Amino acid sequence: MKKAVTLGVFSWVLTGCGTVMSVLQSDADVAQDLRRQKTYCQAIPRVYSGLAYDFCMLNGPPQPGGIMAPALLLDLPLSGVFDTISLPYTIYRQFADGHIGIYWRTGGS
Repeated sequence: MKKAVTLGVFSWVLTGCGTVMSVLQSDADVAQDLRRQKTYCQAIPRVYSGLAYDFCMLNGPPQPGGIMAPALLLDLPLSGVFDTISLPYTIYRQFADGHIGIYWRTGGS
């Protein structure tokens, strides 16, 4: 039972991890997620995109209930670790495709 709960919590944390959301999803999905949260960010870099994604989720109007902020604050260290691990890939993508645009249709700087 303990293993099932641990696995469930770990899976839940990873699905909300900023790095997973920003590296494994398409640019359009990332932009749509951030627009849905009404972020004030215009674009996020691909290098350390998980941290940028989390900060952009926080950079918007207050959410009802206030549950989002504590969850994102817990996610920041995890995103930092995964962003560091994914640096070779995200550096390549940054040079190849530029920033992930939130309020424009294509990537690019």
